[in-house]
Amino acid sequence: MDPLVDAAWLEAHLAEDDLRVLDATVDVDVTTGQVASGRGRWEAGHIPGSAFADLLGDLSDPDGPYPFSWPSPARFADAIGRLGVADGVRVVVYDARESMWAARLWWLLRAFGFDEAAVLDGGWTAWIAGGHPVSTEAAPHRPATFTPRPRPELVVGTAEVRGALDDGRTCIVDALSRREYSGELAFYGRPGHIPGAVNVPARRIIDRDTQRFQPVERLREVFGPALEAERVVTYCGAGVAAASDAYVLHLLGHEAVAVYDGSMVAWSADPDLPLVTGDA
Repeated sequence: MDPLVDAAWLEAHLAEDDLRVLDATVDVDVTTGQVASGRGRWEAGHIPGSAFADLLGDLSDPDGPYPFSWPSPARFADAIGRLGVADGVRVVVYDARESMWAARLWWLLRAFGFDEAAVLDGGWTAWIAGGHPVSTEAAPHRPATFTPRPRPELVVGTAEVRGALDDGRTCIVDALSRREYSGELAFYGRPGHIPGAVNVPARRIIDRDTQRFQPVERLREVFGPALEAERVVTYCGAGVAAASDAYVLHLLGHEAVAVYDGSMVAWSADPDLPLVTGDA
């Protein structure tokens, strides 16, 4: 499965029995930062045959220490299995916002050992812009048995990030906005960024009008030295935009990328962990 597909490809394959389409949208209030389930948006109109994947609830750990905490293998297997995902099927994930939520679900699938998944380039925006069909009918996939095969190297915690600060082989990538990176804005506790981190805002890797990912040449330019690093760890506020950067690094061929679960919510909560301000 190519990890990135376009709307024309998806419409051409939509009726195939082994294809599952999942809407991973989470709604975000840009003024308050509050998040809410995108289920209502999906119910109002979605790609025909798609099911709603609840990243805010079913596909996160409700007892975790921060929003979108990584789910246990058993919890993820139960939730994704109820959406019809198992060995022998292919999955296309989309959302209605910058593909960050789709990338988060794609990374979850990969981290639990499932590789036959793709992100819809441009998501819902591209689907509508292309005049593709829209449905309001619920067409849930038949439940299936998902067997998790965790890849722990794809998700790291605070201790691993702290240990990577001076190891000389890990590039840390901050997926937040430039103003958050510099410390001008602070939505997750203390201002600033993890020392040594390079800033690749997740919103820079897409075209703001079409919502499609930037051309490969532009993406290589944006990520720059991260592509040369032996290992990359991406972070953001709570591990969502970080998954978008990690996904694109995978598209560009980097084979050793991990997402920092908890990201700034976890890091900034510990006053003993360093943060620096400024643009460098």
